[in-house]
Amino acid sequence: MARDRFTPDFDPDCGDAPLTAARQDIVIGRWQGLRELLRTTGPDWPARGHRVRLLAQACASSSTVESWLAAEPRSADALVLRAATETTRAFNLAIAAGRGVPIDQRRVDGAVTACLHAAEAYPKDPTPWISLISVARLYPSGVRRQELARWWDELHRRDPYSVEGHLQVLHYYSARWHGTHGLMYDFARDAAGAAPPGCALPVLVQYARVEEFRYALDAAKGRHAAVVLSQHWNHDGAVSDVRRTWQRWIMDRAGNAVAPGELRDLHYLAHAACHAGLPEVAAPLLRMLGRRATRTPWSYTGDPQRQIVKWRRELGMRA
Repeated sequence: MARDRFTPDFDPDCGDAPLTAARQDIVIGRWQGLRELLRTTGPDWPARGHRVRLLAQACASSSTVESWLAAEPRSADALVLRAATETTRAFNLAIAAGRGVPIDQRRVDGAVTACLHAAEAYPKDPTPWISLISVARLYPSGVRRQELARWWDELHRRDPYSVEGHLQVLHYYSARWHGTHGLMYDFARDAAGAAPPGCALPVLVQYARVEEFRYALDAAKGRHAAVVLSQHWNHDGAVSDVRRTWQRWIMDRAGNAVAPGELRDLHYLAHAACHAGLPEVAAPLLRMLGRRATRTPWSYTGDPQRQIVKWRRELGMRA
C-alpha cells in the first residue's frame, strides 16, 4: 500500500495571494502595496479584518505603516492599519514581559488612541473597534463595563456577525484575562444562538473550549495534566457542542470553497470533531480543508502537522 504523502500547508496568509504580495512589500519598506490591497478589499469586512490583522503582525516590527502615514496623513486605511499595528505591538510587549507582568500603560493608552482616531477616520469600518476591544485586555483590571459595552455596541452596529469581533470579547471574558469560564461560555452560546443558519458564530463555543483547555493545562502542570484533561474534549457536552456547530454552520453549506478568513475557524471545528470522536463531522471538514492548515488550535494539543496527518490516516483519508 502506498504511503500517505499528505503534507499540510501552513501558509501564514491562509492562501490569500494578494495579502502575501502586500506582506512582501513590507519586507522592503514599500507601503504602496498595502494601500492598493486595502483599497481593493473595500467594505468586505471579513476579508478586510483578516488582511488588516495579518498586515499588522508584519508591520509591527517595521516602520512601513509610519512611512505610509507620513506620505498620506489623512488616509483612513493607513490609520486603520496603524491602529491594528499599535495593538499588535502592545501585545508583543506583553508577551515579551511575561504573563502577569504589566506593560507601560502609556503604550496601551497609545494603542487605544490610535484605534479611536481610526474609527473617526473611517466611521463605517468595524475593524478599529475590533482592535480596541482586543487591546482592552492589556489593562491590568480591564476597562469599565460601560466602556466595553459601548465599544461592543459600535462594533455590533457595523458588523453584527463578526467572528473576529466576537472572539476578542470572548478572550476578554475568559478566565485567562478578565472573566470566568462561565462568563465566556455564556457569551459564546448566546452569540451562537442568535446567529442565523450558515453563520460561523457557533464555532465560538469551540474557541471557548480551547481557551478553557489552555487555562486548565497551565493549572495542571506537574500534576499529570494528560490525566486531568483526558475528558475535556469528548464528554457529552463537548460532543453535543460540536454537532450543534456543524449543523448550524456547515451541514447545509453550498459548496466547499473556504475563504482565507474562515480557515482558522474551520480548523477549530475540525480539531474539536477529531478529539470528540465524531468521524462523520471530522472527515468532511478535513476533506473541505484539503492541505490548507493553520497551526492553532492543533499546536495546543501537540505537533500540528503530525496531528493532522494522524487524524486523516485514522479517518481513512488519502493524500
